[in-house]
Amino acid sequence: MQSLQQDPLILGGKTFHSRFILGSGKFSLQLVRDVMTYGKCEMATIALRRANADSPENILDFLPEHLTLLPNTSGARNAEEAIRIAHLSRELGCGDFIKIEVIPDTKYLLPDNGETIRATEILANEGFHVLPYMYPDLICARHLVDAGAAAIMPLGAPIGSNKGLRTKDFIRILIDEIDLPIIVDAGIGTPSQACEAMEMGAAAVMANTAIATSDHCAMMAHAFRLAIEAGRAAYLAKLGRVLDNDAEASSPLTGFLQD
Repeated sequence: MQSLQQDPLILGGKTFHSRFILGSGKFSLQLVRDVMTYGKCEMATIALRRANADSPENILDFLPEHLTLLPNTSGARNAEEAIRIAHLSRELGCGDFIKIEVIPDTKYLLPDNGETIRATEILANEGFHVLPYMYPDLICARHLVDAGAAAIMPLGAPIGSNKGLRTKDFIRILIDEIDLPIIVDAGIGTPSQACEAMEMGAAAVMANTAIATSDHCAMMAHAFRLAIEAGRAAYLAKLGRVLDNDAEASSPLTGFLQD
């Protein structure tokens, strides 16, 4: 039987055995290490301002050594600003992974897919492993593939809403049609929703608010890890069929009273 250790996630040529990516933006620095330990995360996003070497408390000092950093371009309103942040993250020693967030909308915090494509193409050509955050749209996703994205990160619901898989049907289309890892990002509110995304065939799930706003962050991170692993195992095992109208006994109903 195939184990999850024999089913790695490959991003940017790097192998990951955890499919749980942690968004660290809403955690106090003291909580970050515990949450990542209980979640067994191997990759976490960081906002560049929290990795500033001139800051009295640098988030890099609180992260496990094995962790792969995924700096994000939070605050960027267009491609130029996202590119500038990516360059700064590389100069600070955060590596070549970058999560592109281009969000000019301050009310709903929805990403600008067009500017995201533009930033992705430029940064991919500069050797970055680009994971673009996007509104789930098949045509945009295809453009991101052509632009050199390492994965596609569609939102499940608006950022920070904990509303779950409101874009489920569109994410399923991306999973079926795009030959890159699909990482569900934003809006996932419960471990069961993370499990559902993995059962659909998502390559990974990123979570932040659902964990940070829970009463016991480390325990919730542990719950998300287990749910993501369960969902992936269910996907690999292939879910059983669903009958529309009829029932079917799980055990034979005839012959057991015969001599």
